[in-house]
Amino acid sequence: MSRNSANSDSKNTASKRFDLDAHLTGAVRGGLHADPATGALLTPIYQSTTYRQDAVGVHKGHTYSRASNPTVSALEEALGTLEDTPPAVCFATGMAAISAIFLALLKSGDHVVLSDVVYGGTVRLFDQVLSHFGLEASFVDTADPAAVKTAIRPSTRMVFIETPANPTLKLTDVEAIAKITRPAGLLLVVDNTFLTPLLLRPLDLGADITLLSTTKYIEGHNATVGGSIACRDERILDRIRLVRKTLGSIQSPHEAWLTARGIKTLPLRLQQHSRAAQIVAEWLEKHPDVSQVHYPGLTGFPQHDLAERQHALHGGMLSFELKLGAEAGIALMNAVRLCVLAENLGAAETLITHPVSMTHGDVPREMRERIGITDGLVRLSVGLEDPRDIIADLSQALDVARKTEPVAVYSSTR
Repeated sequence: MSRNSANSDSKNTASKRFDLDAHLTGAVRGGLHADPATGALLTPIYQSTTYRQDAVGVHKGHTYSRASNPTVSALEEALGTLEDTPPAVCFATGMAAISAIFLALLKSGDHVVLSDVVYGGTVRLFDQVLSHFGLEASFVDTADPAAVKTAIRPSTRMVFIETPANPTLKLTDVEAIAKITRPAGLLLVVDNTFLTPLLLRPLDLGADITLLSTTKYIEGHNATVGGSIACRDERILDRIRLVRKTLGSIQSPHEAWLTARGIKTLPLRLQQHSRAAQIVAEWLEKHPDVSQVHYPGLTGFPQHDLAERQHALHGGMLSFELKLGAEAGIALMNAVRLCVLAENLGAAETLITHPVSMTHGDVPREMRERIGITDGLVRLSVGLEDPRDIIADLSQALDVARKTEPVAVYSSTR
């Protein structure tokens, strides 16, 4: 390849990373094949355990639905189209996907460097499950490449980052971390649930593996749970498929069908989520009762320059704290009417969450406090409603919170 050709490819990759229109056709048509038996445009829900084989060792690609299923395969092809990879590997849940990465690619005695701000289920997986099998983990500030480099040991095999981080939205520079992991021969895994491959392209920035909780923006309608893993190395994908088949953690055909349907509107939904979140974040930033707003699209966000360089848009997730403290934050969450107090994100409806008592209840208190997950932190998944209606609801809830007598602050015991 000539230098001019290489430069052209690089420009094309960068252009696609920041152009959602470039993904519209792939989102609508990826994995879409008319049913050969009936001509049905959408892949049917193949609710089948097993498949007739033409002869011993001769079949049409599927033998048993614990290993593969035609509806799931269509979803995997669609996700591969979005990721610019071979077909992804889909799982029953996002946590099943995360677990498969560690179980497939690590062994007893191996060490992993993980983001210090990460989904609570990932922390629980290491603290309460994988540590029993001799896997070791260090949770470090991956926003600081020097801290990542320092944390690497001779036994380190993988760096696992989540960006933007749940729930503080702290960012990690994927390209900077890849410059550390590649020379060291380490796998770099990125949990890209918050932005999806349409707004952040980790594999183009040097990551080896990306994972998604497809429960969130990919399906987008609070109707399924699921997870996926994408990679450009077929050997890694084969190993992950083997572990999935062995553990029996494949996605179900009905949920795969619903998820594939959700992908068709993903670019349009992400544009509206991002637009509305920016409006809500700017309003919160100016509210006299709000002490801090975490949203990468704000010019005052500490890593705004990185966000502008690394993201196409900044997504629908934000978090904030109130000047009156944790009691007021909890009162606000209890007073909303339009926003829904619930444990999920990335859906059509605006969801409000108390991380300490909900998504991060299993993270030890000392760790939460060190990384900024305070008792009064409010996480908001901005939905597809009119942002003026979301703001009106938050405004009335803030009024209630301001007048609420102090109450005992929640303390996690989980």
